Amino acid sequence: MAVHPLWEKYPDIRQDLIETKKVMEKSVKIRNKDITQALQLFFEAGGKLLRPAYFLLFSKFGEEVSEKKAHRMAASLEILHVATLIHDDIIDDSPMRRSLPSIQASYGQDIAVYTGDFLFTVYFHLLSTSTKDFKTIEMNAHSMKRILVGELDQMNLRYNTEITMKQYFQHIKGKTAQLFEFACYEGAHFAGCSKMLQLTAKRVGYNIGMAFQIMDDVLDYKSTETDMQKPVFEDMKNGYYTLPLILAMEKNHDAFVPYLEKRTELSDKDIKEVQELIVETKGLERAEAIAERFTDKALAGIQKLPACEERDILYDVTSTLLKRKN
Repeated sequence: MAVHPLWEKYPDIRQDLIETKKVMEKSVKIRNKDITQALQLFFEAGGKLLRPAYFLLFSKFGEEVSEKKAHRMAASLEILHVATLIHDDIIDDSPMRRSLPSIQASYGQDIAVYTGDFLFTVYFHLLSTSTKDFKTIEMNAHSMKRILVGELDQMNLRYNTEITMKQYFQHIKGKTAQLFEFACYEGAHFAGCSKMLQLTAKRVGYNIGMAFQIMDDVLDYKSTETDMQKPVFEDMKNGYYTLPLILAMEKNHDAFVPYLEKRTELSDKDIKEVQELIVETKGLERAEAIAERFTDKALAGIQKLPACEERDILYDVTSTLLKRKN
């Protein structure tokens, strides 16, 4: 069973992630063979397993924990993430995900909705069989609520050409940063780490998540579909205006409005001209600088952790991840 090449340098965490994937694949076996196969192919299609990896790495900083339970907890985090991706693709009517046809493109929106809902039940089942700690269950419920509220905030801002940087930060805090923050925090909590280390883990995860989403949004304007393994410019067409565009509109709002008013009717020529405008107004450059600030905060937080192999891996992986080109 393969995992992303990112983990080849770290044999121990790589093996943990292989075991986590086994749990995931076993957990989605149902009578509907098509959906089972589609989900298992999705798991195999190259996701980096970042959220379970951060959970597992932070779980090494405290008491020795049950590997079986740790793998189930890690799997639950990735299952939750995949459920949100499936629902995102329904909302965006996205045809591709990880270079494969999306669930909704293959089986229709009804099946995709039920598949996403099914994964939420798998998430809670894995959680309930991994821990009896009420605090952990409460934290998971709170985290899931914040993720879904972040998605609702994003929908509320669709096609809003007056969107502010503050509003953007608010919705990516829920949409993306929340699950990174929670993965790191839950790993430290699961291992019984000190309150101080748990809070450090939480801050590190938040900064990683913010930087990760901003860089994802930057790359959406710089990359091809082959690079990103999903359709590019979908956010702009669907009315989700991200940081490079928001910062560019601050400089020359009126230049962008005629394009954005076309919504899903934006042509390839329109998109190219919007890209050029964003470059001219330094939207990409300024967004990358903000992502770098979050990256620096994440790396500084990691350096405060106790010296060990896991800290070095966290620093190396985070640095590689947040300075990626695709």
